Amino acid sequence: DELASMLRRASFAVSVGLRPMNSSSFVARTHSYLRWQGARRIAEIGRIQQFARANCDDLDSASGRDGDTKSSFSSIDALADLIGVKDRGLIRAQCFVGGAWTDADDGDTLPVFNPANGLEILRVPKMGRAETVRSIANASGAMPEWSALTASKRASILHRWYSLILDNGDDLARIMVAEQGKPMAEAKGEVAYAASFVEWFAEEARRAYGEVIPTHDLDTRVFATRQPVGVCAAITPWNFPLAMITRKAAAALAAGCVVVVKPSEETPLSAFALGVLAERAGFPPGTIQFITGDHEAIGDALTSSDAVRKLSFTGSTEVGKTLAVKCAATVKNVSLELGGNAPFIVFPDANIDAAVKGAILSKFRNSGQTCVCAQRFIVHESVVEEFATKFAAEAKRLVVGDGFGGTTDQGPLINADALRKVESHVDDAVKKGAVVLCGGERVFPEGSEEGRSPEGPLKGGHFYAPTVLVECDADMAVFREETFGPVAAIATFETEAQAIAMANAGRAGLASYVFTRDNATLWRVSEALEYGIVGANTGMISTASAPFGGMRESGIGREGGKHGLEEYLEVKYLCMAGLDEKRRPW
Repeated sequence: DELASMLRRASFAVSVGLRPMNSSSFVARTHSYLRWQGARRIAEIGRIQQFARANCDDLDSASGRDGDTKSSFSSIDALADLIGVKDRGLIRAQCFVGGAWTDADDGDTLPVFNPANGLEILRVPKMGRAETVRSIANASGAMPEWSALTASKRASILHRWYSLILDNGDDLARIMVAEQGKPMAEAKGEVAYAASFVEWFAEEARRAYGEVIPTHDLDTRVFATRQPVGVCAAITPWNFPLAMITRKAAAALAAGCVVVVKPSEETPLSAFALGVLAERAGFPPGTIQFITGDHEAIGDALTSSDAVRKLSFTGSTEVGKTLAVKCAATVKNVSLELGGNAPFIVFPDANIDAAVKGAILSKFRNSGQTCVCAQRFIVHESVVEEFATKFAAEAKRLVVGDGFGGTTDQGPLINADALRKVESHVDDAVKKGAVVLCGGERVFPEGSEEGRSPEGPLKGGHFYAPTVLVECDADMAVFREETFGPVAAIATFETEAQAIAMANAGRAGLASYVFTRDNATLWRVSEALEYGIVGANTGMISTASAPFGGMRESGIGREGGKHGLEEYLEVKYLCMAGLDEKRRPW
């Protein structure tokens, strides 16, 4: 085909000592051809990048748009062309600090990879303690002005941010797919979900009400007022690179706080795009900032700072515990949304078809990489065969592939470590007696290459088949630990008490699911489950208007709903005396 011919001609030129063209021209021409063909197949993209790396003489010196850091695509323009982003200004390779886009002090960078092929797509700043300290100082300087604005004024800026997110939804989704891997339909869904938090908290900004408390003395009046916590830090994960930021930052900003966001180094481009739109919406400099880099250095600077009064973190339980300990030194207000290991209970009277639909939605969304995805399927022994058979049949229908593929239902796992964990959990389960109904192996979508490269990245991407295991038990890692991948482990129960005990086993307590037609059963079980969220006859539970958070070791605090705003407000008690003229001392 034309692409192969182009590569052959370029290879011949190299073989006789000539450079075929500069990298920008070569990459742009081949990307344009792929767009014209409507193809973004993994192998073709990989061939372009690998050839450009090896043979284009200006690759190392090619600079990004508007002074951005260098990338293996040679320019932000080339990346925008490849993934079809119309507003190229949304792709940034610099951090947003104090209202300016900037590199790390020493110019150091980190690579951003496409999990569908393991190839580098851009580089972003590797900032450290010094840059973080400056970000905190910028935030402290911005706090008085922002907190002094009326709730209505803050709401109007948040509404502009909300509108800009929706207006740029397609571009935001494409950036997300390129660095996170989820299917385009899911990425667009996340854009809407992320925007919903901005809209919700724009309205909640007007409802930070105080209280008038019945007095204890005729000479006094008692009030409770609410005011912003202060400078906030938000450390966010890669699995929902837009929504996990807006769920925290929009609440903080609505309350009158300012926020320093440290997104995951796996998905910084989505965060930076939010920063571009926040800048366009009119947030004052220093009100919201985005920094990437050395996570330990940045985390230590944020947790040790006296100026930072609150830290909100979404991520693993292990890291959350470490951050909580560090925040204790300055007695920070802490919100933690940590790991889950969600039980999915199916009672004998459940609508099995509805349960299967809910299971597919909950388990395989985002390739099973959500903290609330169903992990342990606890199914009554009388219906387990029907449920498991139908569940596996639906799982087999899911199309695994590049998120840009029009028919893709499930994208790749985020990186090689995630893939290895999934493989180890399945291997452990099978060795201990589990039976694989479907999946149980890596998948190599059409156009990818099998095997691992000598240097580590997977040539075929980090794909794993939707997997359903039966005859599982609590001795298996897939039942004890959070797999964070597309693996469903099914076990059986006989009595309601047994189901509750199995569900409550372990230390996690984020999300749980119950399927039954009996309301009495539903109430009893939901009250007995030690989880912050219960999905009753549904596999989709997240919404901006509801409090999201866990119990036990799944976290502290709530995000979303009116409770999400309260996390960023301090309650101040005011006792006003001297109202009785006869009793005044003056």
